[in-house]
Order: sequence, then structure tokens, then C-alpha cells
Amino acid sequence: MSERHPIIAITGSSGAGTTSVRATFEQIFRRESIDAAYIEGDSFHRWDRVAMKAKSAEESARGNYTFSHFGPEANLLEELEAVFRSYGENGTGRFRHYAHDHEESRLFGIPEGTFSDWEDFPEDTDLLFYEGLHGAAVTGEVDIARHVDLKIGVVPVINLEWIQKIHRDKATRGYSTEAVTDTILRRMHDYVHYICPQFTQTDINFQRVPTVDTSNPFVARWIPTADESMVVIRFRNPRGIDFPYLLSMIHDSFMSRANSIVVPGPKMELAMQLILTPKILRLVERKKRLL
Repeated sequence: MSERHPIIAITGSSGAGTTSVRATFEQIFRRESIDAAYIEGDSFHRWDRVAMKAKSAEESARGNYTFSHFGPEANLLEELEAVFRSYGENGTGRFRHYAHDHEESRLFGIPEGTFSDWEDFPEDTDLLFYEGLHGAAVTGEVDIARHVDLKIGVVPVINLEWIQKIHRDKATRGYSTEAVTDTILRRMHDYVHYICPQFTQTDINFQRVPTVDTSNPFVARWIPTADESMVVIRFRNPRGIDFPYLLSMIHDSFMSRANSIVVPGPKMELAMQLILTPKILRLVERKKRLL
């Protein structure tokens, strides 16, 4: 962690909703005139889409049916940690883009499923913001979590996460339900060993819980709406959190444990604004005092 060059990381599985949470952070950054450098976790995959498919087929032929993007072998985690370390020490580092779809292909000027060239962060940014799979990863080789000043977990209950992934991949990437299901099954081993453990490292977890039946996510015809959900917000260290203020500001919220508050689904963005804005401002103000 670095007081002079703070780092914020959002961590969540594919389909968890980290992109939507990133939009809330971007609103805070714009409103508070905070200049952030950005890293997308998918840009630190080891192989592009075509090469990853070939590598997965190769691993399957060898009897390895659990090779996935969730595990360290398919990612440049040592390079990601090096970027976090570099930014924390002197505010510098390198990043690249990954084009998930046609829109991003046009935006970045690269074919779908490929990476752009590496480039340097802009100079004199206020903080580094990461969104992806491994923002709080700790393995035998890397400890990314120790470099991050504010770690946020986005963790819908597993059936809801799968519903969101199935609908997203079918709608935006043209995959069949069967193809997405195969991907979920392949990733399960790495999900248990490399994704879930991160949520004990995170400072705050946002977990959306549907209040409708999601018992068979593979036949769900629609994603439960915010009105059909509650959000459990867990603080690793509740000291300093003004729970009475949050309860008064967020209608129908309640405490479920000493370190957890539950809010209605439509109030999730408001809760994030109320909780995260002062934390982000403290990081930036501390940086400015030191500089």
C-alpha cells in the first residue's frame, strides 16, 4: 500500500457485476475531480481469445479440464503485481486494452479478442483503479492484495452470478447456454481456489441476493431486477463506519451483523456513494498532504 500513490481494486468473478460498480466509481471520480489511471484485469490475460481457445483444447487433450482464466496459469499475475508495486512506489506503470466485443474493437482499433500495445500511464494521476478477477489475489508466487489501499469485492450469490453471466454472454458475445455452462464448469476449480479466497482480503463486499427463485440458473428466462433483490454489505473492519448515519440515509436498510448492513437492491448505488466517497476522498487528501 502507498500513501503517496493509492490503489483501489474491484474484484469479482465473470458476471458478478464489477463493470456496473466501476461506473459508480467513475461517477465519484468525475464529481470530485479525481484523475484516475485505469487497469482492466482482462488485459493481463496471458493469451488472446484465439490462443486461449487453442490452449484450453490442448489442456483438455492432456486430461486437464479445469484450465481457465480464473487460475494463475492463464494470467500475467506477476506482471500485474509489478505494475501495482511500481505505481505504489512512484505513480508509474504500463497498461493495455483488451477488446471484448465489436464496440471495444472500434474504440481501441484492434480486432475483437485481442490486446492493444502496452503504453505508460498518464503522468500525475491521483490514484490507480483496477477492475477484474484478481485485484486481491494471493498465491504462492504473488501477493497483489498487499499493494491495494481499498479492496472492494462484488459477490452476488452464485446462482445469480451464473444467471448474469449466461445472459450477458448470450446477448453480447453470441454464446449458447451450453457453451457458457461448459465455461462455468471448467472454471469451478479455479473459482474455489483463486476467486473466493480474495473475498476474505477485501475491505468491503457487496453481495446481491435475489428475493425470487433462482434455483435453476441455467433455465432462467431473465435476470432478477434490483427491485427483486437485497444487497448485503460486509465491512472487514467496521471501526469508524457510521452505521446510524447509513441507516438513516438508506430507507428500509437494517443491520444483520455487527459488521454488515443490508439495503434494498435499488439503493445499492446510493449505498456505494455514501460509503465509498469519503474513503476515496481520504486517500486523495492524504496523498496531497504528503506531496
